[in-house]
Amino acid sequence: MDPQTRAAVANRLLEAHRTGNSIAPLSDSYKGMTVEDAYAIQLLQVEAMQADGRSVRGHKVGLTNGHVQTQLGVDEPDYGHLMDDFFHLEYAPMPTSSFIQPRIEPEVAFVLRAPLSGPGVTIVQAIAAVDYLLPALEIVDSRIDDWRIKITDTIADNASSGALVLGSTPTPLANVDLRLAGCALYRNGQVAATGSGGAVIGSPINALVWLANKVGPLGITLEPGHVILSGAMTPMVTVSAGDTFTASFTGLGSATARFTTEAA
Repeated sequence: MDPQTRAAVANRLLEAHRTGNSIAPLSDSYKGMTVEDAYAIQLLQVEAMQADGRSVRGHKVGLTNGHVQTQLGVDEPDYGHLMDDFFHLEYAPMPTSSFIQPRIEPEVAFVLRAPLSGPGVTIVQAIAAVDYLLPALEIVDSRIDDWRIKITDTIADNASSGALVLGSTPTPLANVDLRLAGCALYRNGQVAATGSGGAVIGSPINALVWLANKVGPLGITLEPGHVILSGAMTPMVTVSAGDTFTASFTGLGSATARFTTEAA
């Protein structure tokens, strides 16, 4: 893809954000688009957001579940940027009209106390860089029609990022075995999905190591105070206006997200 085409695709996705109107799969419209193209398109959008006064407050890791990787024909996760206006307070109503086709996932969030940048970051260095953990709910959203995504679609679309809600219980990493930590996602008081940290490429800490080593060669550093979402512990669940979701994590507490209509 030449720079002009990458810029045109980035503008199409930014326009989808602005209007709330999804677009046809990029993988159909641009047959030769590569993963490298897709990350470049993502970064062009982040630069445009920053030019508008928004700031990067962290990153998310996606495609950490082996079944999803097989479905999309990939063998590693992907990542996206978390902007400052993606963060929503627990229990504060979020209008579903802010999204196009939202779904929700429970995740472990790492808050960093030291910078991380690969290549060569080890699990020991990653553990030492973590300040504490928070329970989290990620609201994923796709600007691609009907979630008909392939790997290049979701990467270009900022890893299908939408918003996130963090719980308010900080927990030291040493207090939890993330591989074995269980999670139950409740929708309006009923269990909607269950999972464990082992579903996240063996452990959520592995997602942090992968991310640091992936972004380092691109000149990106994971900064102190940044939030890193490590990937879904359960399958995605569709969000509708009026829903209240609570994710309860073993040893981490819980996080709750409420959704309403714009009028409410």
